[in-house]
Amino acid sequence: MINYDLTKIKALFFDVDGVLSAETIFLHPDGEPMRSVDIKDGYALQLAVKCGLHVAIITGGKTEAVRKRYEGLGIKDVCLGAAIKTKEYQELLTKYDLKPEEVLYMGDDIPDYEVMQLVGLPCCPADAAPEIKAISKYISHCKGGYGCGRDVIEQVLKAQGKWMAGQAAFGW
Repeated sequence: MINYDLTKIKALFFDVDGVLSAETIFLHPDGEPMRSVDIKDGYALQLAVKCGLHVAIITGGKTEAVRKRYEGLGIKDVCLGAAIKTKEYQELLTKYDLKPEEVLYMGDDIPDYEVMQLVGLPCCPADAAPEIKAISKYISHCKGGYGCGRDVIEQVLKAQGKWMAGQAAFGW
């Protein structure tokens, strides 16, 4: 259970590799990295968007398949090639007039360290790097690529009374 006032959360920002996809990347014969994704993470992400939360992807990867996947779930802010994630983070804060305490960020490794120190609710998967676990306010019981996104999103939406609630969840 996340020990934070989840009713304050207005935005959910996620890294991809090691968070929304597992640590292993398969290489396509043409050299393109291929990732696996968790279907339940995908459901929760699109539901969070439908419920009015600002959802963003901030990843150092540059694979267009990642953009297509997350834009297909309704996520408008898919930041690829983010070498210094604090830049995209600050741009998103300004774009949506957010305060740091209104943002949950889930990362798993050293490139996420700086941005995780800026957000109100830094979270990580169970298999995150020790340095990331040390600064996280919540460590999911799920590994990256195996439902950790769903874990945090479900907790936020339940706290806000939006989980299993009407049209967003059931389409009516």
